[in-house]
Amino acid sequence: MDDLITFSIAVFTGFFAITNPISNMTVFLSLTQGADEKTKADINKRANIIAFIIVLVFVLLGKYIFELFNISIPAFKITGGILIFYIGFEMLQSKQSNVKNIKHVNIDENIAVSPLAIPILAGPGTIVTAMNFVSSAQPVHIAIVISVFAFMSLLTYFTFRLSNLIVRLVGYNVISVIGKIMGLIIAIIGTGMIIEGIKISFNLITNQ
Repeated sequence: MDDLITFSIAVFTGFFAITNPISNMTVFLSLTQGADEKTKADINKRANIIAFIIVLVFVLLGKYIFELFNISIPAFKITGGILIFYIGFEMLQSKQSNVKNIKHVNIDENIAVSPLAIPILAGPGTIVTAMNFVSSAQPVHIAIVISVFAFMSLLTYFTFRLSNLIVRLVGYNVISVIGKIMGLIIAIIGTGMIIEGIKISFNLITNQ
């Protein structure tokens, strides 16, 4: 039971850092600037539902994706770790990750799909994080990952819904600091994935 609680906390921390609803809230505000409240609500709802479905598909079919493309777990962890570390490093440098960098977007509900759902809410970092947690997990762990990301989608939905109020109360400077902290956590998660991938590789070599 304690292991499941520890795993759940690790999954929540990983998803919270990579999806970063507080930081992405400012992106949502900029993309929907000038839209009426109904349009904002529709975009918010669709984006989070689509992001959840994308992550759900990769969580459930991750094993088969590995087999289809002949991807080994060590290679996935090392490559994914490098990608996540890169995203975290850019956040620490006060840069918007190139993986998520969107410059010109028209105000219509299609932005719920791109860029909000993909790649902002369910980008490569989020997908890699989700698949890392289920790469060698039991069904109960997969259920936890799905449940935690569902909660994160709900949290993101309400964060976006209250975005104007939160920005007025907190201010952009505090949000920027939170973004840097999340960047550090993401970089640490990426480093851990790389180390874990290297360890698995050495274990496989020594057991041959």
